[in-house]
Amino acid sequence: MDAQRILLPYNFSQNDQKALAFVIRTFGPLENSELTIFHAFTPISEIEASDHQSATAKLKRRLSYLTQELTEREMALQEVRQYLISKGFHRDKVRYIFKSRKSEISAAIIEQTKEEDYDVIVLNHKPGKVTRFFTGTVFSKVVTALRDITVCIVS
Repeated sequence: MDAQRILLPYNFSQNDQKALAFVIRTFGPLENSELTIFHAFTPISEIEASDHQSATAKLKRRLSYLTQELTEREMALQEVRQYLISKGFHRDKVRYIFKSRKSEISAAIIEQTKEEDYDVIVLNHKPGKVTRFFTGTVFSKVVTALRDITVCIVS
């Protein structure tokens, strides 16, 4: 049987922790599962101006902080990968993708899913009003855009 390719969009939220626990329970025992943890972030622009301007200096400090935050996020994603390995996933079958996105997060998830032909995508869904299901949430956009793929919803 071919490997089951699973995509887990991950944004470091409490709901993502629930989705992670679901993935461990459901796919961890399977030897033929390949898991990709996916995080798409908003790219940080560079500022080119002289440092003697106070507003520019403040912006550069803020960008430096945001760059450091992104580095920490990527390290945290690596830790999630290590955690999955410690829970029984084979080291060679767990990877992570940490990349900047060009548009909204739902589009990045859809693009990634189609690009690498995943079999399963595990999404979390914040429980709440029924009307949220019909609004422009990441969850609803991804679910309505994908065809011929299993979508597991964790709430």
